[in-house]
Amino acid sequence: MTHTSWDRTLFSTSSAPATTVTHDTGLLLLRLVVGLSTAGHGAMKLFGWFGGPGLTATGKGFTMAGYPAGDAMAVIAGLSETLGGLALAIGLLTPLAGAALIGVFINILDLRGLSAYFPPKGVELEVVLFAAVVALTLTGPGRFSVDHYLPVLRESRPRYSLLAVLVGVVAGFIVLIIRD
Repeated sequence: MTHTSWDRTLFSTSSAPATTVTHDTGLLLLRLVVGLSTAGHGAMKLFGWFGGPGLTATGKGFTMAGYPAGDAMAVIAGLSETLGGLALAIGLLTPLAGAALIGVFINILDLRGLSAYFPPKGVELEVVLFAAVVALTLTGPGRFSVDHYLPVLRESRPRYSLLAVLVGVVAGFIVLIIRD
């Protein structure tokens, strides 16, 4: 394959190749588990649901971690996780949901540190969720999703997927830069 044909294949605006029902079912299962898990973490931050700290305590935690305007950062993180997770779960605007969650996970991993991978102080769960979000952002949500019925997302998946990963990484690092 020549360089030019590879570019056309990678950034093609034609419909994606047909996938199997098992492939799309696997993507649906992955989206539901990862999306609802991250949405649940966001709800813990925003509303104190599922035994979470709620907005006030989360804001104080962000301030203690060196983020400016801890309460505002708590709202941004909580909304990114909740709305990004719910959108990922149903496959709605998957590239945008992925970008929001990628930015969040970059900050989570920075805060937790990478000194240990396994429990009790490890980050293996965060790394697995982060990898799943990136993988779903790159592969797309499959045909059992809202995005499947949005032609602009169905037809230009590689372009939007790569852009979403880039936006998520840049946003995540911008937030890290403003942290004390």
